[in-house]
Amino acid sequence: MLAKIEIDKKEYTVDFSKPIDLSIPLVNGEANPVAWYLNAPKIEPVKEGKWVAAVAQGAVVNFNTISFNPHAHGTHTECVGHITEKVHSINQSLQRFMFVAEVITLVPEAFNEDYVFTKKQVQKALGTNRPEALVIRTLPNTSSKKSRKWSNTNWPYLLDEAVGFFRECGIKHLLLDLPSVDREKDEGVLASHKAFWDLDGKIRMDATITEMIFVPHTVTDGRYLLNLQIASFENDATPSKPVLYALS
Repeated sequence: MLAKIEIDKKEYTVDFSKPIDLSIPLVNGEANPVAWYLNAPKIEPVKEGKWVAAVAQGAVVNFNTISFNPHAHGTHTECVGHITEKVHSINQSLQRFMFVAEVITLVPEAFNEDYVFTKKQVQKALGTNRPEALVIRTLPNTSSKKSRKWSNTNWPYLLDEAVGFFRECGIKHLLLDLPSVDREKDEGVLASHKAFWDLDGKIRMDATITEMIFVPHTVTDGRYLLNLQIASFENDATPSKPVLYALS
């Protein structure tokens, strides 16, 4: 299905029959990606005595219980409630779902004992573009990200100066293919989370961070239309399904 949209006084064509799904599916067991020192998620049928809620075991329906943590077990979108004492819900914070997005690719740089992404890097990658949403693909970009065990790996992270630059640019929705914008073990500083939501200033209640996406190598850097789909969880975070559409 083709549609015409106007962005910055320029008309684009969007083919809604060709979605680019950036989400990592939640799967049962060890094939699922895991972060934050948790075990794998579980998808298992309800059991009552000898009765098992699985058609393959004689039931008339499949009736599964799913046990998981949105922050640790796959693609998720979070609001400022992730780091505030007062409870804020992603379901209340995100009220729009379609955004102009820019995809950029970054290579981490050595920084002390870590690998990071700097303000200089993101400034160069963005140039003069000022999108509503920013999608970051990090290199190396292998399909192993879809099942990686992230705990105790000290993944690359965004310096708060880079995230502060995103905020100054007016970027409201930040998406990346790592478990966190911050260092895995930072003693609770959460500098980049705080910088993005402007925790020490005027808190950006409508801004979101989406983590643990996967951007296929076939997706070129540039401008897209983003549909940021979330489940209706009254929680600081929810499993999500960010979908890109090419603009032509």
